[in-house]
Amino acid sequence: MSPQPLDINWVRAEGDRLRRWGRWGADDGKGALNLLSPDRVLAAVATVRLGKVLSLAMPFGAGGPMPDEGRYNPKLTMVEVGNQELPGGFQYADDTLFMSMQGATQWDALSHAFYDGVMWNGKAVSESIDEHGASANAVTSFRDGVVGRGVLVDVARHLGVECLEDNHAVGPEMLDEVLAAQSTTVEPGDIVLVRTGRVGRAVSEGAWPFESFIMASPGLSVRCAEWLVGHDVAAVAADNVAVEVTTSEAEGAMMPLHMICQRDAGIIFGELFDLEPLSELCAVERRWTFLLVAPPLPVTGAVGAPVNPLAIL
Repeated sequence: MSPQPLDINWVRAEGDRLRRWGRWGADDGKGALNLLSPDRVLAAVATVRLGKVLSLAMPFGAGGPMPDEGRYNPKLTMVEVGNQELPGGFQYADDTLFMSMQGATQWDALSHAFYDGVMWNGKAVSESIDEHGASANAVTSFRDGVVGRGVLVDVARHLGVECLEDNHAVGPEMLDEVLAAQSTTVEPGDIVLVRTGRVGRAVSEGAWPFESFIMASPGLSVRCAEWLVGHDVAAVAADNVAVEVTTSEAEGAMMPLHMICQRDAGIIFGELFDLEPLSELCAVERRWTFLLVAPPLPVTGAVGAPVNPLAIL
């Protein structure tokens, strides 16, 4: 029997099958982050052995990954530069920042992606989002942070490449293969980080070409939705622009993994993480689990938020 084609009908059916609305209450906006129980946080803290702290944030700068249309790169402007004449010789500098909330390393809230006018937990978009922001499923739903055991799935290193090729879709079989090679398991409530090498390549090259970085990014296959739900992951992040491969595998669908995971399964996505330093340290230590501390910037009504994720080994 030939496999069922990946198309919009398959995506909708998969969303129906994996839907978890109401699992954590009718008004819940955290989704799978509810799996980060105190016991899971304490278990994550117990993984710390070196006291080594690594930032997983890409540079927040004007030369970043966005096209500056629709989404805008971070732009710093100094509004005071220390040229005041104040009592006692006191002087100061002040600055402002203009950027899209998803213009650099960031979390998607569960109000970010949806379909048919309905988002996570069955909330009607027309009643929950307007020009002032989201009143349901906003980033403030998880303002206490994303804190738990992180698990790095280093696909690029496993395949012996610095970066996966454009449009490379990482399937669930590959996730299992990498984890087996790393002698690592994913437990309920873990935060899974997938390394493709794409942000690392862009940082090293100093270039973020729209056609390849945005439109042809390697990433997770839509077939990974079942894997993420089946493993009860608390959240998933990757070193690319969308977590998933950006050339849709499902005919008639755009960002199908977002559709299923965020709208139906309640899994937040972390995008544009820089996993290069973490990859190097994990390879040296032969250990791919760590404490991850990654609270979003709690902007009222925001559907995504910048973050400086910290991996602590």
